[in-house]
Amino acid sequence: QVHLEESGGGLVQTGSSLTISCAVTGDSVNDGAMAWFRQAPGKEREFVAAISGLQYSRDNTYYADSVKGRFTMSRDAAKNTVYLQMNSLKPEDTAVYYCAARAQRLASMKQSMYDYWGQGTQVNVSS
Repeated sequence: QVHLEESGGGLVQTGSSLTISCAVTGDSVNDGAMAWFRQAPGKEREFVAAISGLQYSRDNTYYADSVKGRFTMSRDAAKNTVYLQMNSLKPEDTAVYYCAARAQRLASMKQSMYDYWGQGTQVNVSS
């Protein structure tokens, strides 16, 4: 059984940094691709970042244009955990951030490609 649990959300000021984590349990996705999505109040859930599964020659990471250069996604295979380091946060980054996983190693920016989801962690950026 696969379980994803996000942590690390909170209230921060504009321009500050925050790192959120997603711990994964379940052998079927340990080598698979993972992603972060977010949903702001009144908006649809959107892609933030994705990282390819293990066994690729290098970690391939992908970012939404709105976070490119400010956010960094990484994974610690030994801990079965992925991270999203968020720098230079803006009020428009305020959202519930969701972790997603799939058994396949190819990363995707499409929500429909992910089979497993966490409950989300709230990030609030004050102006």
